[in-house]
Amino acid sequence: MNLRALALEIALEAVRRMDPREGVLRALEGRRFPGEVVLLSLGKAGWTMAAAAREALGSAISRGLVVTKYGHSRGPLEGLEIIEAGHPLPDANSLRAGEKGLGLVENLSSEDTVLLLVSGGGSALFELPWEGIALEDLESLTEQLLRGGADIREINTLRKRLSQVKGGRLAERAFPARVLSLLLSDVVGDAPDAIASGPGVPDVTTREEAREIGIRYNLSLSAEAGRALNRETPKELPHVAWQLIGGVSLLCQEAAEESRRRGFTPWILTTSLDCEAREAGAFFASLARTIRQGKSSFTPPCALIAGGETVVHLRGNGKGGRNQELALAGAFGLEGVPGAVLLSLGSDGTDGPTDAAGGLADWGTLERIRSQGTKSPRNYLEENDAYHALALAGDHIVTGPTGTNVNDLVLLLME
Repeated sequence: MNLRALALEIALEAVRRMDPREGVLRALEGRRFPGEVVLLSLGKAGWTMAAAAREALGSAISRGLVVTKYGHSRGPLEGLEIIEAGHPLPDANSLRAGEKGLGLVENLSSEDTVLLLVSGGGSALFELPWEGIALEDLESLTEQLLRGGADIREINTLRKRLSQVKGGRLAERAFPARVLSLLLSDVVGDAPDAIASGPGVPDVTTREEAREIGIRYNLSLSAEAGRALNRETPKELPHVAWQLIGGVSLLCQEAAEESRRRGFTPWILTTSLDCEAREAGAFFASLARTIRQGKSSFTPPCALIAGGETVVHLRGNGKGGRNQELALAGAFGLEGVPGAVLLSLGSDGTDGPTDAAGGLADWGTLERIRSQGTKSPRNYLEENDAYHALALAGDHIVTGPTGTNVNDLVLLLME
């Protein structure tokens, strides 16, 4: 099998192992619960995770609620109510889900268990602001922070304080029942309190941080929203346990294991990749050149692996996504470096507003673009037009929806 096909098989197998159904089944295998089990499943993978829990536990689940994005439910689940709600912005159904979710976990005993299944998108899909705070307040807060350039951690630090369900407050309301959270992470670093804003785990952010963020971005808030920033979130929840069933760190571990099985020595460089896509592509290509020259501690056959989420700053009007741009940028450094393939893949099967999940690059990518295209490869990159460049080279990765979402995987495979 050629190196390109090997790289693709390694990456796709790692993504397959992040299937939320398989993760839930593995996590619940052999578990027994003494009292009533109430299920609450939140996020874009909410239906799939709930169906797996029902498959694993059967009638042990007495009742429950599934909250997912519009169009993501695949039909009824016995004994479970399903609500589809707004994403990426919460809507009236998000608030209805939040109210029902709180009602579901209250008035339980210390023998009972809340099985909380959490995946990406839960922050918008499941919400209940404090009394006096409207949806418009949440929308205004988010809009102001985004306009000011706030990152997702800063946004969630404030969102948690306006909410009755985020930042561990859902778990707090469930006491004395035990809360077991199974987490499918879509955040860099896999911090449990960041996944869907952490409804079932202790929160590490503070009201002091929230006030500082409000000042930093000169936020204009309603009186009630301003007062809510002074609310503290739960820091200790002794009745809570959580388990990561999928995330970028696990994705990288699976890619490493599959690489080793295929005869390559794997090295996980980072699970928190967070930089410009084209910079990451150039860096991986420079690693390939150094390895090929025999000037690196890494020796072939090897697999260098990274996970995370890069960014693209738009300079042109082309078509693409961060994974495709990373691959195209890497192609410039891979020219003249035989026996090396660079792959970048979105684990959910989508990359930007395209039908591609990502892209490949090797020593022949640029020449294929030159022979087929009307512009130079550099022009395609400068116009953020990686989609059309990689299409000319035959270097797209197209998977369709994968059913999971645990950030991006970058793989440099060298023989």
